[in-house]
Amino acid sequence: MSKPDEPQSDETHQQSTSVEDEHPLEWDESPNNRKSKSERQAISKREEKNDARKIVTGESKYTADYALNFPDLAEAAVLRSDIAHGYVTEIDTSAAEAMEGVHAVITPDSDEVPDTMYTSAGQSYPEPSPWDLTVLRRKVRYVGDPIAAVAATDGQTADKAIRAIDVTYEELDAVLDPEEAMEPDAPQIHDPDQVENVQPGADYERNIEAQTEGEIGDVDATFEEATTRDDWIVTETEWKTPYQSHCVPEPHTTIAHRDEDNRFHLITSTQVPYHTRRQLAHLFDVPIRDIRVTKPRIGAGFGAKQSMLLEPITVALMLAADRPVKLETTRREQFYAMRFRRSARVRMRSVVTQEGEIKALDMSAVTNSGAYGPHGLTVTSSIATKPLPLYTHTPNIRFEMKAVHTNLPIGGAIRGYGAPQGHFALEGHMDEVANKLGLDPIDLRSRNLIGNGDLDTASGVTTDGEHVRRIRSCGIDECIERGKDAIGWEEIEQPEEEHLHRACGVALTAQKSGVAGDELGAAHIKMNEDGSFILQTGAVDIGPGADTAMAQIAAEVLGVSPEDVLVQPSDTDISPFDYGAYASSTTYVTGSAVKKAAEDARTHLFEFASQMLDEPVEILEARDGAVHSKQTGDSVTIEEIGYESIYGDRVREQIMGQASHSTDESPPPFGAQFADVTVNEHTGEFEIHRLVYAVDCGIAINPDLAEGQVEGAMHMSYELAVSAGLSFEDDGTPETLGFRDYGMPTTEDQPPLDSILVETYEPTGPFGAKSVAEIPVNGVPPALSNAIRRAVGVRVNDLPITAEKIQAEIDND
Repeated sequence: MSKPDEPQSDETHQQSTSVEDEHPLEWDESPNNRKSKSERQAISKREEKNDARKIVTGESKYTADYALNFPDLAEAAVLRSDIAHGYVTEIDTSAAEAMEGVHAVITPDSDEVPDTMYTSAGQSYPEPSPWDLTVLRRKVRYVGDPIAAVAATDGQTADKAIRAIDVTYEELDAVLDPEEAMEPDAPQIHDPDQVENVQPGADYERNIEAQTEGEIGDVDATFEEATTRDDWIVTETEWKTPYQSHCVPEPHTTIAHRDEDNRFHLITSTQVPYHTRRQLAHLFDVPIRDIRVTKPRIGAGFGAKQSMLLEPITVALMLAADRPVKLETTRREQFYAMRFRRSARVRMRSVVTQEGEIKALDMSAVTNSGAYGPHGLTVTSSIATKPLPLYTHTPNIRFEMKAVHTNLPIGGAIRGYGAPQGHFALEGHMDEVANKLGLDPIDLRSRNLIGNGDLDTASGVTTDGEHVRRIRSCGIDECIERGKDAIGWEEIEQPEEEHLHRACGVALTAQKSGVAGDELGAAHIKMNEDGSFILQTGAVDIGPGADTAMAQIAAEVLGVSPEDVLVQPSDTDISPFDYGAYASSTTYVTGSAVKKAAEDARTHLFEFASQMLDEPVEILEARDGAVHSKQTGDSVTIEEIGYESIYGDRVREQIMGQASHSTDESPPPFGAQFADVTVNEHTGEFEIHRLVYAVDCGIAINPDLAEGQVEGAMHMSYELAVSAGLSFEDDGTPETLGFRDYGMPTTEDQPPLDSILVETYEPTGPFGAKSVAEIPVNGVPPALSNAIRRAVGVRVNDLPITAEKIQAEIDND
């Protein structure tokens, strides 16, 4: 916990001055970074996503498609626990091993299966998540824990062999609720002596994976003062969010084989090839150089494939069967045995003056980590550190968090990464405050909002100020105004039927662009003799069109068309290093590396052009597929330079460029979500007429792709707000085993969506860009809950929002 001294103290003044110096408003950016719209050649253009046609025609190759490359391939299946908590006392695999076509059966006791502890979280090294997993498990902690696996000639044989394995359990009591899990007499899920956990506050006797708190100012003193003043209003609320599935079209799939040099080669649907390579080297005790991870086209990730889930089992089976092995999850497994958005309970308290000035915000969160701990601390911390910066001017802020184990499926990384849970609580709470004060909800927010040039201290509330940041681009005010106009905030007309009530709700949102101080992207680009370029990055395009954006950034620097920049898929043997596709980092971090690499290549390009034109380098510029002299107007085409550089009579050189990029900056995008809804007070049924989202993502490298991200994220956010989610029986057995059970809204259910791009300029990003992929997933639940509150005067604070819950609140009111 961090509490500053009194504001008058010299020490505080010195600390403040130091913080100001460490985070200056001005940024030393490259001179060619800032371009007006008229100057942009490749960026800000609506380029077609480079793989769009291949995807819709079925020509794209995903991991499973590479099975045809291996004629001796074995297919795998995993035997998973059917109890929520207990010990496997005996595994009889004899019947499975005797089956024709079975090449290998592995259990926790197999020589090929390491017993080394690891984490499935695909995070930086050393991983902040606890090492609490083994490849196969003797103690099972949820229905879905892997305890054995089979490799056979085909999938049908593998499934049949799995069913033939006889397992005996010693069953233990299970605990499914995080609050109950922390009780002294609750079943203990993990033995602390068997877990390596560097997270703060772990208390495995109470099933707490991690807990921490942070404070700015003095929250208790502010609440104490509020009891003595009539003009300070205290508001308390509580909010609950459920599990959410990623619903990826392509299930997790991995192919493992040994190459001609006897190295491990994995073709796998991963968002983090380099993290996966490092973790496999740790698990199987082999040098990193002896592992290659290739990422083909990915059928969406949304954070699901930031976890290393299948790769260790597939490698162990490959070693046992002595042949290539493919392991592909079933849709049932996707819905109970993979990773999910963790459920959360968030409590909010505030002190606000009658004029609407926020004096204190007090937030506490308890999340359900499930059986194991990947991303527990980092996701739960994000419940505060992502939304609270919206109101960073608040002088007193506190956040307390606990990530708690239960015998339910495992929480992991998912789009938004804690921010949806936090925004639902914070933005719902802000509307409750506005209602209590009789203020317009937008007016209340606007009086306290972050702005351009501000120093955001709230993002460092849990890290003793480590992640304080300067806001150098903020279009939140314009997002509000354009969103209000689009939704018709001031023009809502009530239906003629007296039992129908219509209103608009709003929720403001913020996110990050990568993980400050914990990212690295690298890029390499080389020029072919015809003036085209090959771009290699370790970044992973998981569907949104990152490869297209990278090509546009490189093309903008080199003065060519994006079609002339071919982006290669990530391969740890070939591609430069990259932390992977997560935390909305690709455009901001890897895009900066691509820009630097292209600038490096352009330096060599200009050297040859200078010789060919007999002009000094300083007056050259690249545009329209050629290098031009700004002084004489003479030019030479990029293709001519390509042939001259490789086949010319003077010095020959392949024109290449390379660069890395890491940064302590993580500029937030901002957004405003609006929902227009009509509610039937007799039944609780509601109709959403329109969802509008206005977002400040800096300069949109490709507006079509940015708008696609907004609309896709709004759908995912709408799903979190209204769908059935996951459900379980009292013993932890999953009831949700497919899309039909899950209740994901279909295209017929989806309300009309409007996306609005508000252009600002972020000086730390490539050509002024920052992130856009995650922020729109934060807004629909609070905006919808707020709209219903304004329409019929009742609050649904427990997702999903249903007609039954609305009607129950109306009846109780």
